[in-house]
Amino acid sequence: MTGDQTAAFVQAGLCLLLVVSALVARQLPLGATIKMIAAWIGIFALLLAILAFRGEFATVGNRVYAELTGRGVSDSDGRSLRIQMAADGHFWVTGSVDGVATRFLIDSGATSTALSMATAKAAKLDADFEALPVPLSTANGTVLAKRTTIGRIEVGPIGRDDLAAVVAPEFGNTDVLGMNFLSSLSGWAVEGRTLILTP
Repeated sequence: MTGDQTAAFVQAGLCLLLVVSALVARQLPLGATIKMIAAWIGIFALLLAILAFRGEFATVGNRVYAELTGRGVSDSDGRSLRIQMAADGHFWVTGSVDGVATRFLIDSGATSTALSMATAKAAKLDADFEALPVPLSTANGTVLAKRTTIGRIEVGPIGRDDLAAVVAPEFGNTDVLGMNFLSSLSGWAVEGRTLILTP
């Protein structure tokens, strides 16, 4: 037991002793006094358990939050981003494109980051419509997309400037983080149902 833990237990013991002394001083019937002492011991035990397992409670809370919102959960160091797999088997995370909030599908099979027309318009991105379109192979066949550049893309604690992207109506409402984003990281890995992105 560390010094901090010992000090915490001593403080808890003194607080409990103070409560017991106050109950005895009130001169309640013995049965009522014992019940109240037991209740206070239970309260202190619960508080100590919460303090002792606060890290585990935070982890469970983060997992629930990730499942409900589809957002990634940052590691305690504030750098790596841990993203829980969604019910559909994909990794989704909330981020922003030039300050416009959006929800990304992370796809290591996509060469480029791809944006929907709605996101590109909201972020006021200029697609190079005069240049030759980029043919992309998708699950729905070949799509002719236009090139653009995202000034600033942010996902959790990770940010990138001047990231190349493609835009096409065929992408529907889905925004995709592709390999050009993932390869800019120092590392990324899948551990079980968790995707870990490291800047």
